[in-house]
Amino acid sequence: MVNSQVTGGVCASRSCAGCGGHIADRFLLFSMERYWHTSCLKCSCCQAQLGEIGTTCYSKGGMILCRTDYIRLFGHTGACSACGQSIPASEMVMRAQGNVYHLKCFSCATCRNQLVPGDRFHYVNGTLFCEHDRPGASLLNPHLQSNPVLPDQKVC
Repeated sequence: MVNSQVTGGVCASRSCAGCGGHIADRFLLFSMERYWHTSCLKCSCCQAQLGEIGTTCYSKGGMILCRTDYIRLFGHTGACSACGQSIPASEMVMRAQGNVYHLKCFSCATCRNQLVPGDRFHYVNGTLFCEHDRPGASLLNPHLQSNPVLPDQKVC
């Protein structure tokens, strides 16, 4: 994203990629090979004006995103933490401990059952386990021990 000052105050024959209107402002933005009014280049998720919050923006699947929303939606790399493959912008994802997963990859490392919203799971050293297969689960006796060794998490 480039913030440019228009010399002479008028930008001849440039239209905004956001609103389609003529750009006659003193400043304009150039991003993704198109020109924008500074007020029109916004994050598709949080609607923050991208020219005001930094010098970079991200584009994936037709969405324009601020850095925070890009990482929230696609992780740092835009790749699944389990298989390493890219996650398309239109695909639903699962998240755990700041990592992002394809739905099919969000599964127990032991039994390979896919975890779905509402399931309890455990995240141990970067590995997912269902409630039944958590490490040390067989050593726990619910009548003798009231505090579990590993904290439960719930898929939302």
